[in-house]
Amino acid sequence: MAFHDRKEAGQQLASLLLRYQSERPLVLALPRGGVPVACEVAQALGAQLDMLIVRKIGAPQLPEYAIGAIVEGGTVHVDPGAFAETGTDEEEFAFLAEKEATELARRVRLYRGDRPFPAVRGRTVIVVDDGIATGCTALAAVRAVHELRPRRVVLATPVVAAQTVPVLRGEVDELVYVEAPETFVAVGLWYERFEQTTDGEVLWLLNRAHCLLAESEVASRERGDPVVDPPADPPGEMEREVEIAVGERSILANLTVPPDARGVVLFARGSGSSRFSPRNRYVARRLREEGLATLLLDLLTPEEEMEDEVSSRLRFDIGFLAARVARATRFLLEDELTRKLRVGLLGSSVGAAAALVAAAELPGAVAAVVSHSGRPDLAGSSILSRVCAPTLLVVGRRDTVVLDLNRAAFEQLLAEKQLAVVPGATHLFEEPGTLDVVARLAADWFGRFLGQPQDVVRAETMSLDPVRG
Repeated sequence: MAFHDRKEAGQQLASLLLRYQSERPLVLALPRGGVPVACEVAQALGAQLDMLIVRKIGAPQLPEYAIGAIVEGGTVHVDPGAFAETGTDEEEFAFLAEKEATELARRVRLYRGDRPFPAVRGRTVIVVDDGIATGCTALAAVRAVHELRPRRVVLATPVVAAQTVPVLRGEVDELVYVEAPETFVAVGLWYERFEQTTDGEVLWLLNRAHCLLAESEVASRERGDPVVDPPADPPGEMEREVEIAVGERSILANLTVPPDARGVVLFARGSGSSRFSPRNRYVARRLREEGLATLLLDLLTPEEEMEDEVSSRLRFDIGFLAARVARATRFLLEDELTRKLRVGLLGSSVGAAAALVAAAELPGAVAAVVSHSGRPDLAGSSILSRVCAPTLLVVGRRDTVVLDLNRAAFEQLLAEKQLAVVPGATHLFEEPGTLDVVARLAADWFGRFLGQPQDVVRAETMSLDPVRG
C-alpha cells in the first residue's frame, strides 16, 4: 500500500504540483473519491476548487468494467476496445448512457445547485482523481475540459496503472502521479483506508475549500499583497493566436516558436478536428521539444464553423482546404518569427490530401510532408506525382482500409518517400504508446528535412529533380 488514506495521498500529490502555484490554477476534482485528494492539492496551491462531474458507463453484465463515460455538459467517451471486447451493441450502450446521464444530472444539482461551472478559458486546469485504472473516466474528463479552451490541462492522481500512462500523456499537457505500478489490479489496493466518499462529505469538503480560499484572499488584500499574474511563457515559447486573412474573413491559428527553432510545422488536420484538440497539441508539443515551431490551424473561419450545412460541405472539399493550407504556408513565409524557417506540413484524414495538394502547388515553399491516419489518395494521382517534398505516410496496421489506400497513394508519389506502418494501431492511434510512435516518426522526418534557412530551401527545391523513394 502506498497511502494511508486520500488525505495523505493528496498531500503527496500536492508536493509534485507546487510549481503551478503561481499560475493560480483551477483544480477540478472527479467525484466522489477525487474530492478529498483535490482538496489537499487546492489548499497547498491556494487554488480554486470545483468539481467536474463524470459518470462511468459500465458493461451490461460487468458494471465495474468501464466501456465509456459521460461528462456534465454532454460529452460522451467510448472505449472502442472495451466496447468490442464486451460485445455491447449500440442500443445497449445508449440505454446505459441515458441511465448514467440521469444520475449525473442528479449529482450536478446536488453538488453545484445554481452555481455556474467555473471559468476555464485561458487558465491552467488541474484535473484530480484518487486513482486511475483504465483511464476511461479520466479521458472523458480531460477531453471535456479541452473543449473549454484552457491554457493547459494537467491530469494528477496519486496512483495510475503503468500501462495507462502512455494513453493519458497523449491527451494532456502534463500527467502527474506519485505511483505507477506495473501490477495495478484496483485503485483501492493502494490505500490502507479506502471507504466510499459520501455525498455529505463531498459537500462539506467543497464548502470548506471555498471558505479557506476566501479567507486567504481577504488576508492577502489586507496585507496589501501585489496581484500576481500567471507567469509568462519562457522567451520564444509563447503561444500566440494569429489571424490569417482568407478573403474578407480570417482563419485562426496558434503559433508557438521555441528558442533557436530549426523549422516550422503547419498542422493541416482532418474533418472535425481543431487547433485545441488534445491529440494535436500533444504531437505539437513533442515536435517543439525537438526544436520545431508549430502552427495549429483551424481550416474553417469561425463563421463557417457555425453554419452546419456550410461546415459539413467545406470539411471535405479538398481544393478549398488546400487553398487554406497554402495561404497559411505563405503566412509562415512572411511572418517575422518564421520567415527564415523551412516549412513542413503535417496532415491527417482529408487534411493530408489538402497538405499534399498545397505542397504540389508550392514546391519551393514546402520542405517536407507527414500524413498520419491520412487520406493522401484523395489528392489524386496527378497531384501526387507532382509533389516534390519528401513525404512520410504513417498508418496503423489495424486501420486496414486506410492502409490499403495509403499503399496505393505511396506508389504514385515520385518524391523521396516512406510508408511507416505502426503495429497494433487503429485509425486514431488510441492504443497505448501508438501516438508516441507517430510523434517520434514525425519529429525524425521533419528534423531531417527542416534544418536549413528558408531562402536556401527555395533555391534547392526549384533546382532539384524529384527523388524516387
